[in-house]
Amino acid sequence: MSVSSRPVNAPAPTATAWLPPPGRPPLSARLMRATWRGLPAKRHDVGMQPGQEVPAADGSPLITDHYFPRTEGHFPTLLVRSPYGRGLPWGPMYGVLFAEQGFHVVLQSCRGTGGSGGRFHLWRNEPADGRATVAWLREQPWFDGRLATVGPSYLGYVQWALALDPPPELKAMVVQIGLHDPHALFHAGGVLHLEAALAVGAGMTYQHRGTVPFLKATLRLHRRLRAITTARPLRGAHESALGELPWLDEVMTHPDAGDPYWTGASLAHAADRATVPTGLVTGWHDGLADQVFEQYDRLRRAGCETALLVGPWTHTSALQQGWPEVFAESLAWLRAHLEGDRTAVRPGRVRVHVGGAREEWRDLPDWPPAACAEAWYAAPDGHLAPDAPASAGPAPLAAFRYDPADPTPSVGGRLLSRTAGARDNRRLEARDDVLTFTGPPLTAPVEILGPVTARLTIATDTGHCDVFTRLCDVAPDGRSTNVCDGVAPVRATPDRPVEVTAAMSSTAHRFAAGHRIRWQISAGAHPRYARNPGTGASPTEATEFTPTRITLHTPSSLLLPHGSPRPAPTEQTGR
Repeated sequence: MSVSSRPVNAPAPTATAWLPPPGRPPLSARLMRATWRGLPAKRHDVGMQPGQEVPAADGSPLITDHYFPRTEGHFPTLLVRSPYGRGLPWGPMYGVLFAEQGFHVVLQSCRGTGGSGGRFHLWRNEPADGRATVAWLREQPWFDGRLATVGPSYLGYVQWALALDPPPELKAMVVQIGLHDPHALFHAGGVLHLEAALAVGAGMTYQHRGTVPFLKATLRLHRRLRAITTARPLRGAHESALGELPWLDEVMTHPDAGDPYWTGASLAHAADRATVPTGLVTGWHDGLADQVFEQYDRLRRAGCETALLVGPWTHTSALQQGWPEVFAESLAWLRAHLEGDRTAVRPGRVRVHVGGAREEWRDLPDWPPAACAEAWYAAPDGHLAPDAPASAGPAPLAAFRYDPADPTPSVGGRLLSRTAGARDNRRLEARDDVLTFTGPPLTAPVEILGPVTARLTIATDTGHCDVFTRLCDVAPDGRSTNVCDGVAPVRATPDRPVEVTAAMSSTAHRFAAGHRIRWQISAGAHPRYARNPGTGASPTEATEFTPTRITLHTPSSLLLPHGSPRPAPTEQTGR
């Protein structure tokens, strides 16, 4: 049932005459605003009403700050609900910047955070609390019936929660590097995403308490990271840095998405029937990129108006170095759907940053674009060849030993932390537990546009391992830079190799002429992913580890969605 008794097609309420009260944002917010460059000039001075109490669904007070243009007139409203507090950087980034562009901004702390009453839960309360907040908005003299939502990460999750039963006033959403499925955040491809779990634990527990407590917790986690991530058992090891967090133990120890524990966690179905125009933002190295691509796909299939911006960003840099582009995109979308001003809306539905040689922004009609997926096959002596092997059935190709006591380290990639992104992989690839298969120098540039997939034929001597697979761009000087990657669990025996498919996310990358395409294969990326103990035991409960010998068989291939014709290979060049 809708949160409003007013029919959906009824006219929106008109704000009454409202004189902006005195009150300015805190000095810290104004100083932070002064540091940003590349943003549009402000249109209005900004006022602020801090600490308002909004009744949640159960009556608990949700502490809310109201930012507004210090100008008489009617302005649309943006709702920003956050578990990370209302201070830096959220107040300046969303309260100040959007208010000075002509919006009322309601910045609210989710229950149990930032002084709000009640107890925080990762997914159970957001739909009802969002509806209760909209009901409160209808009573405000400055609310004119035009509402949108905006925000990143978990601030995107609360938007999908409101979209489950969207109020009639909701005219647009902007989900920036946002999630809709908590299970997929913690369990990537069936493997525990340990780095994400610890990062979320620190953020959810300390960020809403202020900059200093959050910084101290982050430093403790950094100092004790090795001890925490190598503890036996892993469960509870985070307490030395983060304190007791029963919910963190719970999300780490429930790997099955079908477990009743996760009932109601995923909000994917909100996009399946969405009608609210939704703008999406992510980065190629964002730890939530795959969820954003899924949101876009669901919205398109539902026939909902949507747009997608993908930049050369990580989860954190999208709101730092990428903020001018992200802010401009968000502002244009909101003005188009709240004010009818489409002058700044770009013509293409999708805009992506193409990395590699001759970097550029490119507008596309859709994502993924129509492309021919071509297979490159792992071949003997570390070669990567465009032709399938001659053998009719599986044949041993290469083998390595994975020792969970000395796990293969993670280097860059799609993470939530500052260590995410493109990195030099040469030291990683020099390890004995990493296989590489490298193609010949390219005679012309090759573009990869779309999802990348690995198909591997694998046998193990213990029956239990994970496989981590990565696409790299190798420069003439030997530098190997990660482009995209993925992970998948393996259950196989020495006498019965199995075929494993690992999704490696999507990319838009141009390999330059003279560069080489490399396929990197290992059995983990620690501490990005928890170590597979090799025994079949849960990685959170295991106290005994068994090294695993992993044999790669033919045929094993890397499927690349070429956006340009593939040049004929020259000479074969291996590792």
